[in-house]
Amino acid sequence: MYEQAIKEGGVAVVTGAASGVGRVAAQRFAEAGLSVILADLPGEPLDEAVAEIGTLASDGAQVIGVPTDVTSDADIAALADRAFAMGPVAVLMNNAGIGRRTTAWDQMEHWQQMLDVNLMGVLRGVHAFVPRMIAANRPAVVINTGSKQGITTPPGNPGYNVTKAAIKVLSEQLAHELREAEAPISVHLFVPGFTYTGMIAAFMPEKPAAAWTSAQTVDHFIARMAEGDFYILCPDNDVDETRDRLRAAWAAADVIENRPPLSRWHPDYAEAFAAYEAAGRDKG
Repeated sequence: MYEQAIKEGGVAVVTGAASGVGRVAAQRFAEAGLSVILADLPGEPLDEAVAEIGTLASDGAQVIGVPTDVTSDADIAALADRAFAMGPVAVLMNNAGIGRRTTAWDQMEHWQQMLDVNLMGVLRGVHAFVPRMIAANRPAVVINTGSKQGITTPPGNPGYNVTKAAIKVLSEQLAHELREAEAPISVHLFVPGFTYTGMIAAFMPEKPAAAWTSAQTVDHFIARMAEGDFYILCPDNDVDETRDRLRAAWAAADVIENRPPLSRWHPDYAEAFAAYEAAGRDKG
């Protein structure tokens, strides 16, 4: 559906667009000929992104910034009104997200912050935009940014994992409901690998060898989206697609085989997982 949406034209809306993969995605949509709205918190990063991407706009296309707090119902409603006033929405990318440290029984404030931004920010975007996109009856795509931590749910930050797992489920349900409604809108779960963004640069001044750039990650995602893929787990220089598939399959098998949760990190299963991954890579 992505290529059809680009052909039809219209507006791309990207939240969390001032930096990282959101900024690169907004650039790619502008290069594809769409008008683009960059939505993020107000400030210099958003202004700079708009100025830079504005130089790429095609004739007749616009690139604007709309200061937006995705935890605000009013801000998201105003963002939708602004977007549809510009034209039909061809791309909605719910990308804004934050990371905060949590444990399962502590740091409730961090839990609430991540739920409000990472999950409810996506849900607010879906509610504000998708009914109007359905009514328009034009080819369009909805992109929700998830995480591998929402698929294999590794130990270390349960709050973040929960929000990203919820985005996966929401995206699956949305894709099914749009298919049942016969709406010309496809949904795509964007799952970056290890990507060197501004957030990482704040504590890693040099790009780690294992990391991809935001441009590499976005370009891989767009290519897969153009092929119609829903689950788009992006590799990096350490974790390739084969390793991603093996890790996801092992996590799913915890349920099927009634193993302890997160058995990949359980001392009784560490050797079994290592052998499983090695055997799978040999077959790949």
